[in-house]
Amino acid sequence: MESFLLLAFIFLIAGVIAVPIATRFGLGSVLGYLLAGMVIGPLLGLLNVDVVSLQHFAEFGVVMMLFLVGLELEPKKLWDMRGRLLGLGGGQVMVTVLAFAAVSLLNGDAWQTGLAIGMIMAVSSTAIILQTLNEKGLMRTEGGQSAFSVLLFQDIAVIPMLAIIPLLAVPELAAEAASHAADDAEHGSGLNLIAGLPAWQAMLVTVAAIAAVIFAGNYLTRPVFRFIAMAGLRELFTATALLFVVGIALLMTLVGLSPALGTFLAGVVLANSEYRHELESDIDPFKGLLLGLFFMTVGAGIDFGLLADSLGQVLFWTAVLVVTKMGVLFVLGGLFGIRGQDRWLFALALAQAGEFGFVLLSYAEGASAIPGPQADQLLLVVAMSMLITPLLFILYDRVILPRYARDDQRAFDDIEDQDEIIIAGRGRVGGLVDRMLETAGYRATVIDYSSRQIDLLRKFGIRTYYGDATRPDLLASAGIDTAKLLIVAIDDQQQTNMLVSYVLQNYPHVHVTARAFDRTHVLELWSLGCRDIIRETYDSSLRMGRSAYEALGISHERAAQMADAFEDMDRKALREVADFYDIDVPAFENEAFIARVRELRDRWDPLLQQQMADIIRRDDLDDHDEGQPADRKTSLYDQG
Repeated sequence: MESFLLLAFIFLIAGVIAVPIATRFGLGSVLGYLLAGMVIGPLLGLLNVDVVSLQHFAEFGVVMMLFLVGLELEPKKLWDMRGRLLGLGGGQVMVTVLAFAAVSLLNGDAWQTGLAIGMIMAVSSTAIILQTLNEKGLMRTEGGQSAFSVLLFQDIAVIPMLAIIPLLAVPELAAEAASHAADDAEHGSGLNLIAGLPAWQAMLVTVAAIAAVIFAGNYLTRPVFRFIAMAGLRELFTATALLFVVGIALLMTLVGLSPALGTFLAGVVLANSEYRHELESDIDPFKGLLLGLFFMTVGAGIDFGLLADSLGQVLFWTAVLVVTKMGVLFVLGGLFGIRGQDRWLFALALAQAGEFGFVLLSYAEGASAIPGPQADQLLLVVAMSMLITPLLFILYDRVILPRYARDDQRAFDDIEDQDEIIIAGRGRVGGLVDRMLETAGYRATVIDYSSRQIDLLRKFGIRTYYGDATRPDLLASAGIDTAKLLIVAIDDQQQTNMLVSYVLQNYPHVHVTARAFDRTHVLELWSLGCRDIIRETYDSSLRMGRSAYEALGISHERAAQMADAFEDMDRKALREVADFYDIDVPAFENEAFIARVRELRDRWDPLLQQQMADIIRRDDLDDHDEGQPADRKTSLYDQG
């Protein structure tokens, strides 16, 4: 017991320390786990820990990850993305596999080994790339979206790769593995439903197992989860979700298939299920812990002696990997119309091997497709390529992006007219405001910072100036001195705060109407002095709530009264707490603000609930007076 607790403590403390540090320096959680494993590797050796056996257990995290990947793959979304998925994603995987297979053949490897290496090197690191793209705000760029399409195809392609790799056994390696298996046969073998069956019977059993997974996903999950819901215990939902995944993995193992294949298929089947999010939230913590353990065991299994002896070879093949993938991606990006810095982002972001490379490498070595010593060296190459990924993004930020910024820099437009109204930002919010003002006979000077948006608007004859509205010189040329109204509709919270603060301090005669992103942003703008603040989703949320009232049987007139009552109370409450908000102190640390919010909720919520109940009662009486059934809203009224 003590040894188990000590081992758990070592892995947990290594992960808890290493991952936040790695994330802080932009390396990502996967590299953090790998580095943690490298650090504790010598300690595990001193304790005689069987890292390989531990890694086999942790591989179940990969099974869970593929189940969650399947849950995200709704068939309709896949169909909508088919062009980039099959073109960019399929092209990248196919060309990369063939390229590395050719390199391996030239290096003297068997063709089976070459294909296996090509598959391992074809997949990139989903975890590192998506995290980095989101952190840098690059996910919505053309390069980011193209990279996401390729990553999605790679995640799907891992499934057939896991099925193909066992077929690539090199005869000499397979014979050696069989002799070892024969030596261990006296210790017994695992259960296998197709052992000893003729090929056609084994095929029928395998097809039946896959059909059982599809049937269970479509027809058994709903009644099972409804039954579990009767107990009202959260932990039973978690246990049932784990039972579902473990059961499918076991069934696939019994018929000789990859457990990842079965769970992935089950995830796709359940992608449109109402229990999809429940399953995802229950499985995700276990997936994260087991994946972290898997990557730490990979790091702990790195042979540092081999790394020291073959450092030159490892660096050489890492460079070959990165340059080859970059070349393939750069050419494909050009063929599919990706231009400029987006093309470089697409090529650099996906140039490394990924976490699935460790999984495929483990499968390939176990299937006798790659010899053990070569697999150890490839593991170092995969890890090294992931470690240098942050350097590739630094290269993009420091070298590629500035060069294209100089080449493509567009001068701000000269603002010819100065109107009494200035609109900063003409997107989905500012565009509607501009249209409303224009139809009422008002002219506004509209400024937007997106050159692509400007070019699009000008094709439709819409007058908009290109420029940065937060710059004082551009505001001056737009006529802020004589303007009466500034409408801030910028799609950036910090930029909005900066612009509002500057104008209110330097041009107090200008009425500022500002777009707020949420309730907290309202309080920030209020503390800066703005008094005309519009939450961008507030009115639509109120309309949706009113529509919900009507869907529950409340008349249109009474539903509008209820929505008005809620809005009135909400606005008063927001005004009451605004004076207690401090923009320099996080809301959850502002004790006075928290106390005021709690006080108002305790005092005003019962009043609002009573007001709502009175409106519903009057609606019921109206129905009764008109001779309509008065009990259609009884349950709602009772809850009120």
